[in-house]
Amino acid sequence: MTDGFRDLFGRVAGDYARFRPRYPAAVFEWLAARCSRTDLAWDCACGSGQATLPLAAHFARVVGTDASASQLAHAPRLPNVEWRCAPAEHSGLADATVDLVTVAQALHWLPLEAFHAEVARVLKPGGMFATVSYGRMCVDLPALDALVQHYHDVVVGPWWPPERRHVVDGYRELPFPYVQLPVPAFAMTVRWLPAELLGYLRSWSASAACRAARGEDPVDAFARELAACWPRGETTLEVRWPMRIRVGCKPH
Repeated sequence: MTDGFRDLFGRVAGDYARFRPRYPAAVFEWLAARCSRTDLAWDCACGSGQATLPLAAHFARVVGTDASASQLAHAPRLPNVEWRCAPAEHSGLADATVDLVTVAQALHWLPLEAFHAEVARVLKPGGMFATVSYGRMCVDLPALDALVQHYHDVVVGPWWPPERRHVVDGYRELPFPYVQLPVPAFAMTVRWLPAELLGYLRSWSASAACRAARGEDPVDAFARELAACWPRGETTLEVRWPMRIRVGCKPH
C-alpha cells in the first residue's frame, strides 16, 4: 500500500465508468440481509459507483467516498446517495453510525492500518464490513482468452503496480480485522461486444501507464489482433471473473 494517494485511474475515469463490469445485484442483496439495520452504508474507494449504486437499492442512505475527483465526476446522481471526495482513512462520517462498510476492487490501494481504524470507528456495534474483489477475466474462447492473458502479462505487464498482486490472489495476504463469515459463491458474468472488451482493457491502470510512457495506446494494437481472432458471426462472447468476498461483523 502507499502512504500517499496516487490517482491511477484519473486518466481513464470515463472508460472506467463506462466499461467496468457491474457486480451481481445478488451480492448486495445478500449483504443487506446480513445487516440488522439498513439505515446507512459507506462504500469506500467507490470510483464511479460500481458498488455504490446496487447498495442504494437496499439502504436508506449511502455515502460513496473516493480520493479521485475525476472518478466521482462520472458517478450518477441518486437521491439517497451522497458522493464525497475523501481519502479512505477520513470518511467524515460520525462514530458508530454505519450499518455496512464496503470496499470493492480497491482494498489493495488503501493505507490498511488507518483504513481499518476508520472502519472500526464508524461501524455500529454489530455492523458489517465487506471486501469485494475479482481476479483476471476469462473469455469463453480459448484463443481469445490466451490473447487477453498475453496482453495482461506481457504487453502491459511491466506497468502493473506491485499492489495488483493482491487482486490476483483474492486479497488472501491482506489482513482482515474481524472473524470472517461464510459467504455463498457469486459469479460475475457478462456478454460483451469487441468494443466493450477493448473499453475494459483501456480502463486498466497498466494500460494508462503504458500509454503515458510510450505515447501510444497499447489497446490499439490489441484491437487488430482481437478483430482477427473474434469468431465470425458471433456478436458477443461470455466474459467471466472469479469473485472473492470477505465479510465480518464488528463485535457488540
